[in-house]
Amino acid sequence: MAAASKSLFPTEIDTVIVGNGPSALILSYILHGNIPYYDAGNGHPDAILHQKLLNRPSLLDLDVGDLTAHFAASRLSYSTQALPVNVLLDTLIRPLADTNPGQYPSCVTWRREPEKRVAHLVLGNTSRVGGQWADNPIAGSWDIGALSYAEMLSLPGYSLIEHRRKRNGKCVEKFDRPTRREVAEYLAIYPEMVGISDSMHTNFQADGISRTPTGFHIASHGIRCKHLVLASGIFSHLIPARPLLQPLFLLNPAYCSSQPPLLVIGSGFTAADVILSSAPGHRVLHIFKWAPDAHPSPLRACHPRAYPEYASVYKKMKLAARACYEARENLPPTRRKGSNSTEHNNGQESYEGLPNTYITDVVMRDNSAIVTLRQSDGRCIEREVSAMQYVIGRRGSLNFIDHDLSGEILGPEKFVERAIISGKTLRARAEESLELAADVFVIGSLTGDSLIRFAFGGCVFAAGEIIRRAGQGDTLSADGFEKNSEPSHVLDTWAEETDKAESRKSEPVSVNS
Repeated sequence: MAAASKSLFPTEIDTVIVGNGPSALILSYILHGNIPYYDAGNGHPDAILHQKLLNRPSLLDLDVGDLTAHFAASRLSYSTQALPVNVLLDTLIRPLADTNPGQYPSCVTWRREPEKRVAHLVLGNTSRVGGQWADNPIAGSWDIGALSYAEMLSLPGYSLIEHRRKRNGKCVEKFDRPTRREVAEYLAIYPEMVGISDSMHTNFQADGISRTPTGFHIASHGIRCKHLVLASGIFSHLIPARPLLQPLFLLNPAYCSSQPPLLVIGSGFTAADVILSSAPGHRVLHIFKWAPDAHPSPLRACHPRAYPEYASVYKKMKLAARACYEARENLPPTRRKGSNSTEHNNGQESYEGLPNTYITDVVMRDNSAIVTLRQSDGRCIEREVSAMQYVIGRRGSLNFIDHDLSGEILGPEKFVERAIISGKTLRARAEESLELAADVFVIGSLTGDSLIRFAFGGCVFAAGEIIRRAGQGDTLSADGFEKNSEPSHVLDTWAEETDKAESRKSEPVSVNS
């Protein structure tokens, strides 16, 4: 970071949030002095939960274990997949949203309390706030509908529904899925609409973050802070293709039916987005993993009525897998009727699906390439392709944190994983506490809960701890840092354990398609 860029930032501040996605925006909103309270006037339909919250309405000081203890036995439906604190805040903001959407008003009211404001910065490397929503590293259309409904994507103080009403002058219907473009535009304007723009800094990659005796140092920006919040997510990096496939990225996609097909590798939503975004008549060669019993594609959960476009892609994959199986088993052609691996468009094959297929060779040509494919039955075939989209998944990274601090956050056994962070990497530790190390908090998809609706709980927890410590005087003073106590759960033997873990480090695992 150049000195001129560093001069844009204060040298000392209480809290730094790394990442500028929805969870970072929610936390910033709270740290600006917007405090959530239980609204007893709009009591929750869960009478037990309602009674527990009557005498402790502040949601910054929650006994999550006590408040959610009855959830498993409740007649009401509560998620068992998300963290309890995220489930709790979700049901308070949107009571019974999964079973009775829109029937009950929010049980959360936001009060302006400027005295609880905490100085902080939000650092993001995207060109505008929004995290993964502001970035589009694949050739997917911005006009494909989001997976969540509009009410599930709203942030406090200025909802997506309100934004769309102002922009279009229309009310949003139930079960409306806004496009990715609409969500990105909403998140980009959100800080201005709720008055938190002063803390937002885009196009800045935080790096060289380390612990100091008095807090943390962000070397890239020359900042010292007392609290560090990780909100960088698990979707910032596409999983790279293996070296054999790298030359295919040099090809420019063709957009006419007479050209060789576009090669798409992947089994999930991103692969489906690429297929759905391909030009009309442009052929697609789709290689995907097919193991519906052991590792089903996430597309399988898409109901045709709610997600017709994703259901259609999954149907193509399923028919292709069935056709390959029947061909391998030498079943009569009549058994394969309607189950071809290709879909015809004006006499041309527009989609060819090849499940569990491995690329064994690539021969580059001027404007295309010949790929040799080994199918699951061992047969090899060749196909000419015009370009490739390799979209087997995304991961996050904590490479911006130094060796020692990474060890505190990940633990010595997982330190080697810091370059490739999935939703599972920090999940076990997040289940114990969202404060992964002293004064280091994790929010958003890094906790393992990737939906915006489940981001609120972690943000409320982190905000509560940060505001409480600020109120106790554990904040920056004019003459520098005055730490009240030493880190309580730094791993004293971490360096020794990390050496052991790194000695067992294996070669990086490559995902083959």
